Amino acid sequence: MIDVTQQINAVRRQVGSRTLEAGEARSVTISQTYDTTVEDLWDACTDAERIARWFLPISGDLRLHGRYQFEGNAGGVVERCDPPKSFAATWEFGGDTSWIEVRLSPEPDGRARFELEHTAIVGAHWGEFGPGAVGIGWEMGLMGLALHLSSGQAVDLEAGAAWAASDEGRLFMTLSGERWGDADAAAGTDEAVARAAAERTIAAYTAAPPAEPDES
Repeated sequence: MIDVTQQINAVRRQVGSRTLEAGEARSVTISQTYDTTVEDLWDACTDAERIARWFLPISGDLRLHGRYQFEGNAGGVVERCDPPKSFAATWEFGGDTSWIEVRLSPEPDGRARFELEHTAIVGAHWGEFGPGAVGIGWEMGLMGLALHLSSGQAVDLEAGAAWAASDEGRLFMTLSGERWGDADAAAGTDEAVARAAAERTIAAYTAAPPAEPDES
C-alpha cells in the first residue's frame, strides 16, 4: 500500500499549548509536503468529491459559515476561508467541540505543503492518551492524501481498513504513536508521562479484534 518508514519520516509533528476563553488547550500540528501545486492541494481538501477519495465521505455546505458532516465521524462549521491558503472550522464529535485549521503553502522546490493544526481543551482524554490519540488519526489521513495525490485515484476504504488491521498497518500506527510521544516530550511534558500516554494510545489503536467463535 505504502512505504511505512518513508511515510512516517515525511511527516512533521508538533505539540503546543495555548489559553482560550474556554480554558487551557493543547494543539497538535501535522504537516507533509506533496508533489503538487497549492491550487491542486486546495481542491483536494475542499471539494467534496475529492475529499471522499482520500479521507471520508462528506456532506453539507462547504463554504464560509456552512455546516459539514463527515460520514461516521465529526462535523462542524466553516469559520474562516482564505482560498487557496487556509481555512478553519469547528470539529464537533461525541458532544465535544475542538477546532481545526488547515494551511497550504508553496515550497521552494515547487511542491506544496499541507499543514493541519487541531486544538482542543485539555481534559481527561488528553491526560490519558496525549497527542497521539488525535495525531495518529490525522497521520492516516495524510497517508490517504499522499496515495490519492500520487495516483489521482480514490483510496479503497475497505482495503484501507484491512491494511490498518494488518501487521504493516499496526507498525505504522506504532511508529506514529512513538513519534507523537517524542513530540509531546519535546513540548515539555515529562518524558515518562509522555511515553506512558503514547503506549496507551498505541495499544488502543493496534488492539487486535476479538477472534470469531469456533463453531466446529
